[in-house]
Amino acid sequence: MNLANKLTILRIAMIPVFMIFALADMPYGRLVAAAVFVLASVTDAMDGYIARKRKEITNLGKLMDPLADKLLVAAALVALVQAGLISSWFAVIIIGREFLVTGLRGIAAAEGIVIAASNLAKLKTIIQIVALSMLLLDEYFLALAGFSPGIWALYLAVIFTVYTGYDYVVKTFAQIKMS
Repeated sequence: MNLANKLTILRIAMIPVFMIFALADMPYGRLVAAAVFVLASVTDAMDGYIARKRKEITNLGKLMDPLADKLLVAAALVALVQAGLISSWFAVIIIGREFLVTGLRGIAAAEGIVIAASNLAKLKTIIQIVALSMLLLDEYFLALAGFSPGIWALYLAVIFTVYTGYDYVVKTFAQIKMS
């Protein structure tokens, strides 16, 4: 197994650690959870870069990398809903879009078409990670600034989530009709 795939597996293994700290009632639990979440998110950028640089892109990596991303974001959303920091509709929209895109990619793959992630979809992921990280640190932002910038970042993430989901639907059906 190459280094990029090991980083992807590490990201998946970090999810239960993240959940323990995010949901445990302990001093600085959410701060540790935020650190684990950010570290896991950084492995996402690293594994892709390493796989491309070393020319070690594998089918396992193609499958596991997006799965690891979706699991990490879904875990953070579920933890934030459980903690009462966000409404469940945020989680439903973001996780629902991921199911939709995964299904569309499966349909396209059956037709021999690969639907690559757009730059806007990559930006969406970054905005989601920033928003979720900020929300995990919400109590610190509230103490320092008196408001929650994380919730505003999450609204922005939802806008990008909906738009890129729509974009995937349009692109997928356009490519399927052309083939």
